[in-house]
Amino acid sequence: MTQRRKGLQAEQLACAYLEAQGLRLLSKNYYSRRGEIDLIMQEANTIVFIEVKARHESQYGSALETITIQKQSRIIATAQHYIQQHQIQNPCRFDAVAIRFFRENTVEKAVVSDWIRDAFQVN
Repeated sequence: MTQRRKGLQAEQLACAYLEAQGLRLLSKNYYSRRGEIDLIMQEANTIVFIEVKARHESQYGSALETITIQKQSRIIATAQHYIQQHQIQNPCRFDAVAIRFFRENTVEKAVVSDWIRDAFQVN
């Protein structure tokens, strides 16, 4: 499976998981000149900007550890663009969802391994 396809599968899995938790999808793969946000969802009155990270079980380190300060800055800037473009007045937060890929017999599977609410803050 290609990295792009794994990324899309991870985003679909994260979206389905979050919808099952009561969030509503507003946008997927939102782009601005500063970056991209994987999922934008709404939980009650709060707009949630979500970074989805995937790892294979044999890789070391957490998928969430790869959300660097630079990546956070790009996500925040892109979120600010979305807020301006859509004239959002609602409270907002930044979440992260980790997806773990693994092999079971000969079949590759994926599961949500972590959902961190308020994964990072705007300074």
